[in-house]
Amino acid sequence: MAFSGGLRLTDLNDYITPGQECIKPVEIKKTGRSDGSQIKLGTEGEYYEVSKDGEETKLEKARITLNDCLACSGCVTSAETVLITMQSHHELLSVLEENRRLRSSSQGDQAKHVVVTISPQTRASLAVKYRLSTVSVAKRLTGILKQMGVDYVFDSAFTRDLTLVESAREFVQRYSSSEGQVGDGRSLPVLASWCPGWVCYAEKTHSEVLPWMSTTKSPQQTMGSV
Repeated sequence: MAFSGGLRLTDLNDYITPGQECIKPVEIKKTGRSDGSQIKLGTEGEYYEVSKDGEETKLEKARITLNDCLACSGCVTSAETVLITMQSHHELLSVLEENRRLRSSSQGDQAKHVVVTISPQTRASLAVKYRLSTVSVAKRLTGILKQMGVDYVFDSAFTRDLTLVESAREFVQRYSSSEGQVGDGRSLPVLASWCPGWVCYAEKTHSEVLPWMSTTKSPQQTMGSV
C-alpha cells in the first residue's frame, strides 16, 4: 500500500508503520450450531470461550494489516483528539468568557477576535426543525452569537461561490494545458478536493490519484483565508 509522504510530516506519533497492526478484540469461527458456550473477558482484556462443562479456551485475536484499512477514521488518533478538543463548544465558551473578563477589566486589547462561519446546511436544518425561514434563522443565529460575544458572523454561501469560480478556472487551465487529453498524469481528470474525508482516504489508500486532485480550497478554508 502506498501512503502519501505528507502524512509522515508531523510531530505527533500517529503514523502507523507497516509493522504495526490494528487489532479487533476477538474472532469467532461459526460452526453452524450452538453448544451453549459463552464468551468470558479476562482481567487483562483477553477473551475466553467457556464451554458447558466450565472448560475455558483462550481465543485468538483477529489482526488487521494496513492492506485491510479503509481509512474510515474510526480509530481516533491523538491528533484528531486534539483537534476535536480545540474546536469544541467548551473551547468557544471559554474564549468568550475570557474576552468578557478582559474587556471588563480594561484589557480589551488582549481579547481574541472571534469569528463564526455558518453553513447553508446548518441554516436549512434549523429552519426545518423550528419551522422558520432560512433568512429568519440566519438573523436569529447572528443575534444570539453577537450577544454571546462573537465579533463577526459570516455565511459560507459567499465563499462557496468563490470556490466554484476557482474550480472552474482550474479546470479550464488544466484542460487547455493538456489539450483535452485525459489520463496524462498531470492535468485531467480533475478530482474534487472539498471533502476532507475523501482527501484523507485518497492519501492513505490511493496516492496514485493525488496528481489529479484539485488544488482549490473548500468553502470553509476559503472563508478562513478571506
